[in-house]
Amino acid sequence: MVLVSAPAGSGKSTLINGWLETRGAGVGWLQVDEADDDPSRFWAYVAAALAEMVPGLPDFIRASIGDGPDAAAAGVINQVAHRAGDVVLVIDDYHLITSEDVHRSVEQLVTLRPDNLTVVLSTRVDPPFRLGRLRVRDQLTEVRADDLRFDQAEASWLLDAAATGLGPEAVNLLHERTEGWAAGLVLAGLSMRDGTDVDGFVEAFHGDDQLVADYLTDEFLDSVDDLERQRLLDVSVLGRLSGPLIDEVCGVDDGTEWLARLAASNQLVTSLDRTGTWFRFHHLLRDLLRLEAARKIPERLPGLHLAAASWHRDHDAMFAAIEHYIDGGDLVTAGDLIAVHATALLNDGQVFTVLRLLDRLGDLPERHSRSALVRGWINLSTGRFAGARHYYGVAAEHDDGTDANLTASLGIMVHLAEGALGDALSIAGRMVEPTESTQAIGLVAAHTWAGMFDEARRYVAIARELGGSEPSDYALTMAPGFAAVIELESGNRSVAAEHAAASVEHAHGHGVAESPQLSMAHAVEARTVPDPDRRAAAADRAVELARRAPEPFTLGYVLALVGDAACERDDPAGAQLLREARQMIDRCPDPGIVGAALARIEARHGLAGRAAAPTGLVEEITERELAVLRYLPSQLSQREIANELYVSLNTVKTHCKAIYRKLDVDGRQAAVHTARHHGLL
Repeated sequence: MVLVSAPAGSGKSTLINGWLETRGAGVGWLQVDEADDDPSRFWAYVAAALAEMVPGLPDFIRASIGDGPDAAAAGVINQVAHRAGDVVLVIDDYHLITSEDVHRSVEQLVTLRPDNLTVVLSTRVDPPFRLGRLRVRDQLTEVRADDLRFDQAEASWLLDAAATGLGPEAVNLLHERTEGWAAGLVLAGLSMRDGTDVDGFVEAFHGDDQLVADYLTDEFLDSVDDLERQRLLDVSVLGRLSGPLIDEVCGVDDGTEWLARLAASNQLVTSLDRTGTWFRFHHLLRDLLRLEAARKIPERLPGLHLAAASWHRDHDAMFAAIEHYIDGGDLVTAGDLIAVHATALLNDGQVFTVLRLLDRLGDLPERHSRSALVRGWINLSTGRFAGARHYYGVAAEHDDGTDANLTASLGIMVHLAEGALGDALSIAGRMVEPTESTQAIGLVAAHTWAGMFDEARRYVAIARELGGSEPSDYALTMAPGFAAVIELESGNRSVAAEHAAASVEHAHGHGVAESPQLSMAHAVEARTVPDPDRRAAAADRAVELARRAPEPFTLGYVLALVGDAACERDDPAGAQLLREARQMIDRCPDPGIVGAALARIEARHGLAGRAAAPTGLVEEITERELAVLRYLPSQLSQREIANELYVSLNTVKTHCKAIYRKLDVDGRQAAVHTARHHGLL
C-alpha cells in the first residue's frame, strides 16, 4: 500500500497522477464521496473502477457482497490475482469513509493483496489500520505532508519567479509563510498574474486558511468577469463536472470548451479521468464557491439542483439525481426514486445507502406512501416490527393505488412477523396478480404457512418467473426454499430435497447465502439428504440463519425440523430445540402448518405439547358459527369481531363456546389449528 496522507491542498492528487504517468500498469481510480460509506456501494465502486483491467469483476462482487464486505475484498483479491499484469487501485479522499466494515475489509485487501496489486490511499487523516504491522511486513510506503512540502527551489519554480519579478528574498518569504503548502503557493502565484504590487502582496500574504478563503471569495472571484463568475457559482452545486452537464445546468452550449479552458488555466480544477471528460473543483474552491452562491444567488440554487437532477436521471445516475432533487426541494420525486430503486439496492445489501437517503427526506415518509414503504421494509428486515407496522399504516393510509400490491405485501409480512396468519391471508385475498417478485414471495409465504399448497405452488412459479426477468436473486433463492417446505409437508421428500438443493446452490452463487429465510432449505436438507455429515452441517446452518428470521413461522418450523432430526439420533439438544419452537409458536394467534408439524413431532418423540388435531368433528359448525370462526385467526378481540359482524358481544361469546365444543378444543388458538386441519379455514 502507498499511503499519501496530508492536509487539503498539499498536492496529493497531483502527485499520484504524476506517478501514474510513469507506470505501465492498469489503473482504477475511485473518487470517494460521503455516500460511499455503505460497504456494498463502496465495493461495487471499487469493482467498477477496476472493471477495465479485471473484466467480470463487477458481476462477481455483486454476487458476493451479500456475504459481507470481507467476502467482497476477498473477491477482488482473487480476481486480480488471476489477471496477468500489474494493477493499481487508487482510492482518493479516503478520509470520507467512517464505516468500520469498510475499514476492516480494505485493510484485509491491503494485507492479503496479490503481488500484482498496488493499493494507493489518498487521505487527509490516517486510516484506522494497523499501520505498524504493515510497516514491519514491508507492505507500506508512506508519503506525508513533510514529503509534499515544496522547498525553496521548488517554490521558485512553481511561482515562476523570473516571469513575475519575484526575487530570492520574496520567494523565501512566501515559502516561509505558506510552509511550502502547495495550495498556498498556487494561490499566491495566481494572485500575482494581474499586475499586483509583488512586494506589497508578498508582505501581506499569509498561507493560513482565512487568507486563502478571503482570496478565493474576494480576489479570485472579483478578478473574473460577471459571466464567468456567474457560471462558477452556478456549477458549484455539482460534485463532478462535465461539459454536457454544465450545458444542462447553465443553459449554455459551450460547457465542454469552457471546462477545458478552466482546467488548463486553473490548478484548482482536477481531472477525474484520462479522457478529459470529468473534473472536480479543489475542495477548498468548491466549498467557498458554494458559500458565495448561498450568499449571492440563494433563489437560483433550487432550480440549478433540479436541472442537475434531471440530467443525472436521464443518464441513469440515480444517486446523484436523488441528491440533487433533495437539495432542490423536490422531496416527493426524490422519495419516489428511492422507492423505485430501493429493492435493487437492498438486494445488493446497500441498506446504509438507502437509510442515508431516507434520512435526508426528513419527515416525508410520515405522509408519503412510497418512502414509507421503503422504511417499513427496512424495519421489517432488521427486526423492528413496531416500526414496520407503523410505516405499513402510513403507506396504507396514503397509497393512491399505485403501490397497492407492494403495500399489501408489506402488510402480509408484518402480520406474519406478529404470528397473525389469518390477517396475512385476509390481505393476500385482496391482492391482484403480483407484478414484482417481492409481492409474489409474500403470497407464497402466507399460503405456505396456511397449508394452502396449491395456491402456494402457483405463486412459487410466478415468483420464479418474475425473479428471473427482474432479476431478483432473493426471489430465485426463496421460491425453491418455500417449494421445499411445501413438498416436504406434502410427503414428497425427494422433490423437497431437489428444491432445497436448488435454493442453497443459487444463494451461494448470488450473494444471498446469509438470508434468514434460506434456513428453510437447509432445514429440509437436514431431514432429506442421506449423508450424516451433510445433514449435521445443514442442521447447524439452518438454526444459525433461522435465529435471524424476522417472523416466527420460519424460526418455529426450522427449529421443529432440526429438533426432530436431533431427537431421532438421541441428541439431547433436540428436545431443547422443540421446546424453543413451542414457545415461539404458542405466541402466534394462528400457527398454521407450523403448529401442526410441531404437534406431530412432539407426539412422535413423546414430548409434552399440543395434541394432534382430531380426525372428525364432534358436531357440524353452523353458518353463523363459521362466520365467527373466520375471524378467530385474526388479532381482533371478541368485541371487535362483534362490531365487524354487527352482532352483540354476547352473541360472539356464545358462538365461540359452541365452536370450541364442536372442535373439541379449549381455546381460540387450538380452535384455529383444528379448523385448519379440517379445512374450515
